[in-house]
Formats: sequence, structure tokens, C-alpha cells
Amino acid sequence: MSADASAGQAAPVKVNPNGPTEETVLSVEHYTDRLFRFRLTRPQSFRFRSGEFVMIGLPKEDGKPLLRAYSIASPAWDEELEFYSIKVPDGPLTSRLQKIQPGDKVLLGRKPTGTLVLDALTPGKRLYMFSTGTGFAPFASLVRDPDTYERYEEVIVTHTCRDVNELTYSRTLIDSLSADPLVGEMVGGKLKLFTSTTRQHHEHMGRITTLIENGKLFADLGVPPLAPATDRAMICGSMEMIQDVKALMLKAGLTEGSNAAPAEFVIEKAFAG
Repeated sequence: MSADASAGQAAPVKVNPNGPTEETVLSVEHYTDRLFRFRLTRPQSFRFRSGEFVMIGLPKEDGKPLLRAYSIASPAWDEELEFYSIKVPDGPLTSRLQKIQPGDKVLLGRKPTGTLVLDALTPGKRLYMFSTGTGFAPFASLVRDPDTYERYEEVIVTHTCRDVNELTYSRTLIDSLSADPLVGEMVGGKLKLFTSTTRQHHEHMGRITTLIENGKLFADLGVPPLAPATDRAMICGSMEMIQDVKALMLKAGLTEGSNAAPAEFVIEKAFAG
């Protein structure tokens, strides 16, 4: 025990400079019994590229942090951090995370990373963002980033879920962009959202892989099939979806890229649970 501590003063707390920071929940919105979004305070020193993910979580009962990878749904310029999450009843983290309220604390990692970033793709004409479920989150970041529209003539976001109400987050966000002070004038005529469901009746039904293979995606959007000369793609969803869509990209002649070697499509393998 130090002299200061023995004199009635608390000993200095050791802070891990690489450990997570403790951020405050600013707002929470529940969409269904399976999906919700929340916003956190953003540390002044926290820097990331739109489309990246970071570790977030809560302390366990033994005091150790329980962290999972989450895509940051807000764009790089936003003063707050937004996340879009699934609720897993018996999930070690999400079973507790879904109960957070404004004012609560959430742990935030210090090192964002990921491959769903514009710099991991070579220049092209048309950018596809293929997503299922909460895989829409990184694209929620990228569609609010002016750089996306400066690099591409056309941006097509696809979002596939089981039921129509699971599309609420993506549809509401995309609809709001026309009034966005930063990208509102850029999205007109450039940004398209293609939603589909696999269970409940909807205008477009079927897995995105089926809609790519049978050509319905391109026919309904009024665009030509995938071509490496013009098209770039980002893929985020379940592992099965990622592998299936990746196979279709390769079949169309597109090459997989990374931060170290930019190419024509990229995938993300980080998941929340």
C-alpha cells in the first residue's frame, strides 16, 4: 500500500491505454423483437473510415469486458456513433445489450478496422452494397458519406430480410437522405435501395443470390448485369450469404480486394452475437 493510500487517499487506478473507453448511450430505438439501433458518445480522439467495424460491449460480472465486433453505422464525420444490432435471447452480449437505456454505459474499443471501405476498391462506375439483416450497418455509414457519391455515378444498396418490418431501418434511413444537409443534393438520381424478403410477402421476394442469378435484380433496377469494367461490390451478412454472393462475383469476373490490394469487390467477416 502506498503512503498516499495509507493516509486515506485512494491509490491511483491503473488505466489500460489500449483498453476500451466507456461511452454513454444517447438514444435507443427498437424496430422489432429482433432488431434495434443505438447511439453513443464519440471520443474526440476516435477516428475511423466509413464502413469499418469496432469492438463494443459490456463488463461481465467478474469485471472483465465482454466485447464483440460491430460495424459502425454512422459516417466518419458524425459526432456520435451509431450501431445496429440483432437481439439474441441467449447471446452472451446481445441478451444484455438490448436492454440498454439512455445514460447507460457501453464499452468502445479503440481500434476500428475492416475491409468494407472505399479505399479497398478500385475506381468504377457503379457500386453495389449487398446486405442481409444487420449486415446493412456498414452501408448505413457509407451512404451518408459524401465520398461515396464523389467516387461513383450510381450506388445500389440491396437489403434482404425475412420479414418486411425488418427492413424498416434501411428504408427509413435511405428515405431521409434527400433531406440530409451533407449528402442530400448528391443522392438524387445516384442512390437506389432494393429490398427483398424471404418469408413475408413483399414487392421483391427471394434470396439476393437468386435475384442476381435469375437477373431480376438487374431488370428491376434497369441496369446491365455485373461486369468487372464498371461494377464494384461490397458484401455483408451471414457467412453463408457472403460466400454465396462472393461466388457470384467471381463468376461474373470480379476480383476480391482488400486494404492492401484494392480490387473489384470486398467482403466483411465481423459479426455481433
